[in-house]
Amino acid sequence: MSSAIDPGHRSRRQAQGPGPRGAPDPHGDDPHGDVSLDARELSAEFAGGEERAVDPDVAAYAMRLGDDALILAQNLCGWVARAPELEEDVALGNIALDLLGHARSLLRYAGSHDGRGEDDLAYWRDEREFRSAWLFELPNGDFAHTIARQLLASAFLLELYRELTASTDPVLAAVAAKAEKEVDYHRDHAVQWTLRLAGGTDESRRRLLIALDDTWPFLDELFRDEPLHDRLGDAAVRPSSLRGRVDDVLAAVLAEEDVPVPAIPGSSAGGRRGIHHPAFGPLLAEMQVLARRHPGATW
Repeated sequence: MSSAIDPGHRSRRQAQGPGPRGAPDPHGDDPHGDVSLDARELSAEFAGGEERAVDPDVAAYAMRLGDDALILAQNLCGWVARAPELEEDVALGNIALDLLGHARSLLRYAGSHDGRGEDDLAYWRDEREFRSAWLFELPNGDFAHTIARQLLASAFLLELYRELTASTDPVLAAVAAKAEKEVDYHRDHAVQWTLRLAGGTDESRRRLLIALDDTWPFLDELFRDEPLHDRLGDAAVRPSSLRGRVDDVLAAVLAEEDVPVPAIPGSSAGGRRGIHHPAFGPLLAEMQVLARRHPGATW
């Protein structure tokens, strides 16, 4: 996630390479010249600044939101160079980067409570320590399954962040204000693709209907209230309060192409309790392998 050098903000000073034939090479034996990188502090990129989470419940809440964003970002990265068209490589990659930015701010804030950093939480927790919901952990499947997951996830996240901008916790409010603008685009992207698949060929519609049926049961977990929300009060958003608005948005989108709302019971998914989807373990192993194989490395 982070490093001593941020690849997005590197200052490159590239040498001119070897001089004229016979002239001494100012860079020794390296025919390609020298490339050096300037490190830059990343703290300015965190929404909410460097405030510390004093309340353990606030830290726990920030962690679950950060886990949702992190795992969905990791899943979406699987489409880079595999999407059905080049524009989607870019679009899904950009959505993943937005989500990663949300995850970084939230996990930094969560870890500040007990002295852990964003990388500690991302790479050095085991599976049972994560609190992501199953919807975000679902495997990509075919493109229709990814779009169905994006439709449900972005519809929920947009309503969540809109409400969270009024949080009494200033850091959570700041993260939500930034995330809301980006997730608005994510939802629009998912809506447009949903309509395109539903109103396209018989095959694209068939696949979307299957994807919605497969994905819909995992929506229910997102709206479950817990004692944590009772303790947090106005610092958090009560999940059940979002259900009506999210359902209305999804029903309106599907109605545009006469797609029925799936009538499927909710899953008993337990991601908030550390009980995860079977696809989560392999996804986590892939995400963590480099950091665990080379602990302490920076680049």
